[in-house]
Amino acid sequence: MIGYRFTDYIPENDPESTTFENLLKVFMQLLLITSGDVSEALHWLSNLDKKYGLSTEDYGIGDFIEDLKEKGYITDENPEGKFEVTAKSEQNIRKSALEEIFGKLKKGPKGNHHTFYSGAGEEPRTEKREYQFGDTPEQIAITDSLRNAQINHGLEGPLLTEQDLEVYEKDYKSQTSTVLMIDISHSMILYGEDRITPAKKVALALAELIKIRYPKDTLDVIVFGNDAWQIEVKDLPFLQVGPYHTNTVAGLELAMDLLRRRKTSNKQIFMITDGKPTCLKVGIKYYKNSFGLDRKILNKTLNLAAQCRRLHVPITTFMIASDPYLKQFVQEFTQVNGGNAYYSSLQGLGHLVFEDYRRNRRKTF
Repeated sequence: MIGYRFTDYIPENDPESTTFENLLKVFMQLLLITSGDVSEALHWLSNLDKKYGLSTEDYGIGDFIEDLKEKGYITDENPEGKFEVTAKSEQNIRKSALEEIFGKLKKGPKGNHHTFYSGAGEEPRTEKREYQFGDTPEQIAITDSLRNAQINHGLEGPLLTEQDLEVYEKDYKSQTSTVLMIDISHSMILYGEDRITPAKKVALALAELIKIRYPKDTLDVIVFGNDAWQIEVKDLPFLQVGPYHTNTVAGLELAMDLLRRRKTSNKQIFMITDGKPTCLKVGIKYYKNSFGLDRKILNKTLNLAAQCRRLHVPITTFMIASDPYLKQFVQEFTQVNGGNAYYSSLQGLGHLVFEDYRRNRRKTF
């Protein structure tokens, strides 16, 4: 028979994984979807177990719940007696998101962004130069320095001066400050598509990536709806979409304010959104228009994009939509700012964020 026969792909189970470990992976995904509601996540897990047989005869969901408590993933030690996630669960969620989106990454040396500039860094190069104030003793090329001393002062006496010293050049490593903006307007859950959970996964994975690979970098996470406010990474699993419009201006203003406080030379903004700006705060009132690209809102947004460009802060927009009029707005916004734009599906969002973050290896003077 000529042709191809297609069947469902069923991945093989890891023989070394226990039932608890397999259930834990599913449970962590459900915690993200339920915004950290442990009881609802366990209810969904029980329904999945009935349908797909996730547990075994020897190890049921009840055993799994007890193990979650004993191993410190959840706790019910509160006045209401409700199940709550612990810091251990939050860390596990970040690690799971990192592995799912970016793959299993090993911890690199110091985790900074390499540049094409040389200077005071941590990775030696083969090139050598004269000693300069601030160079460390580890950089000194002993053999070359002693040879220079003999040439300059002769063989009589061990005379070694600063002018004789040569040091190995090192690659300069820059530090980067990033603000990640997440749209939590109502459209992020409209039309039967959950867009907020992938956005949360990306933020969690990026936070864990920076912690492991780039510990000297900084990451601030803000959310924007009618207003904008900063959240902690530990609060990301509990993030929910609200009945909000999209106040991109408020998000950009807060992002710029946070970056002004950072002393690093490299600064950038990542914005994950699925729609156009539809809201603007004027005094104590909100100016809203959900029906099109309102020129009043658009001009203010573009003015902030231009201001970021003057401050050398590029904005990378990840648009989770493909409407032609949205593309036109993003193109104009990106052109004014001089940043980048991606029209991403939810599936490829994490890889785009990672690649764009890793490409930022420049040093601004």
